[in-house]
Amino acid sequence: MNKISILILFISLSGCFGKDPQKTGLEGKPLPTFNLFLADSMTYLNTSTIPSGKPIALLYFGPNCPYSRAQIEEIINHNQSLQDIQFYVFTISSFQEMKQFYHHYQLNKYPNIKVGVDYKTFFSSYFEIPGVPFMAIYGKDRRLNKAFIGQVSSKQIKSIANE
Repeated sequence: MNKISILILFISLSGCFGKDPQKTGLEGKPLPTFNLFLADSMTYLNTSTIPSGKPIALLYFGPNCPYSRAQIEEIINHNQSLQDIQFYVFTISSFQEMKQFYHHYQLNKYPNIKVGVDYKTFFSSYFEIPGVPFMAIYGKDRRLNKAFIGQVSSKQIKSIANE
């Protein structure tokens, strides 16, 4: 019984550590086009309007998921070294839950982080995402470099974004 408890604990904590990239079959493909309803409650952002020239990280999160919270803390704690990467952080949860997450982490302070709701649940279907957090990192050319499930270190994000 003790071995089962340890195994369950290990599996639960595995979401906190950087992982090898997921094989999505979408590597090298351009940034997909979909809409986000942003935290300002007025703006709809279509990903086709995201300018090229800077790396892009799409972070699909769960507002109450401890691993998602750890990932956003990693990003904001190392934002100085990640400031050249445009982060689009979004959920399929309610606007209210997203807004609470947005305010809790004071994400309005970071000009390179946009937060919203994927209200048509496009992203999770496109990548066939099994859980959160899920991050897709695109290069300056708007093509997918790598995707991850679980927490990714700031050094790994920066390295992959600049590939």
